[in-house]
Amino acid sequence: MKFNKWIAAGAVLLVGAGAAPWGVGYVTEQQWQQATDEMNTAQPFVRVSTDDYQRGILGAETSGTLTMVDPATGDSRQIKFDATVSHGVTGSLMDFRPRNGWQPEGADWFPEEDPRLTLETRVWGSATIELNVPVIEFDDTVNGESFRSSGGLARIDVGNMGEQADMLVVWPEVALTTPQSDIFLEDIELEQEIALLKGSVWTGRGTLSLERLALQSASAPSTVMEQLKIGSQTEAVNDNQQLNSELNFDLASLTVEGEAYGPHHLGVFVDGVNVDSWNAFSETLNEMQRLALQDSANNFEQQMRLMQRVTGSLQDLVGAGLTVGVRELSLNTPDGEVRGDLEVSHPALSQGERRDLLMVMPRLTGNFNLSLPVALAENDPDLRMQVAPLVKQGLLVQDGERLVMRGTLNEMVLDVNGTAMPLPPLL
Repeated sequence: MKFNKWIAAGAVLLVGAGAAPWGVGYVTEQQWQQATDEMNTAQPFVRVSTDDYQRGILGAETSGTLTMVDPATGDSRQIKFDATVSHGVTGSLMDFRPRNGWQPEGADWFPEEDPRLTLETRVWGSATIELNVPVIEFDDTVNGESFRSSGGLARIDVGNMGEQADMLVVWPEVALTTPQSDIFLEDIELEQEIALLKGSVWTGRGTLSLERLALQSASAPSTVMEQLKIGSQTEAVNDNQQLNSELNFDLASLTVEGEAYGPHHLGVFVDGVNVDSWNAFSETLNEMQRLALQDSANNFEQQMRLMQRVTGSLQDLVGAGLTVGVRELSLNTPDGEVRGDLEVSHPALSQGERRDLLMVMPRLTGNFNLSLPVALAENDPDLRMQVAPLVKQGLLVQDGERLVMRGTLNEMVLDVNGTAMPLPPLL
């Protein structure tokens, strides 16, 4: 009797394991439809439509159309695609390919192998999109241009039902040659982590790094940038009611005509952004983008109404209080360092005050500092011509071996080194 029970249990497991891919396939089809619908709704520039989805027990075949819209012109381009879907016990793998191939007929852009684009999904709501690009060799004999790439990898890991994502892009080498110039990039790497906070507001951090960029041109000095790093971070504060965000640029060395300068740093920030106000402002901008892509006789009136909403949402955003500026500017030159910082703030107003707010400039306050070596201005003829009028007007004053500019903003009056300049009511 016990033996028969084990046989029955084993049979149930076998049936379950055999039926699991069918269930996974059903879930995958639903997830695919939901993901494409959400992407099409979130923005107007990239749309995916599914033309056919034939689901079997262990796999599926699907086809569709990818439509990309140029935001500037409204012109669109369509790419037909096919995909093979393999179902497993806990997930599926979708392997995409353009219906007309990855390159025009007769071309040899990918001499080793074709690119591969896959989407791996799990029944619990996670997914991995991965693009593997092999070596690229492209030559335009008509224009005398060529493009070379070592190939690279781009991957996005999506979790928490689409509310979290990690992005990775690794590209070792890229070279572009034209009759006018040569551009070479080495070791490009992008890492990004984001999480949905509310509405269309995301938080996270990311880093874009470039080991080396070299530019050779017949009409400009040869230039080399080394160890460029761009880092960003956005975090929620005050019980997720506000956002603080910063963006930092670091460059180890800039070489122009054989002379190197560095390191250089620029850090910009915005603090205290109201989440609800930013979300409303972003959604209004998205509506304007969608409207701009529509061809309708009523667009002008709708655009005017949307412009009023943009102005109102911007005033509400600023009226909720925020601070923006340059946390640090540092540029190293052979004659010394250029330093600076900037901060502009608007106080947080009550809901009633924000509704009655007509202009934001009267309440803006701020300060800034800029200093540079006197020797830099004296040794650079072009810079000397730009600095001389500022020195004559007292906007730049000499302090030892440096030229200094200090300013404050209060009640629409900009004071620079003691010289007061009333500002027009622009905002």
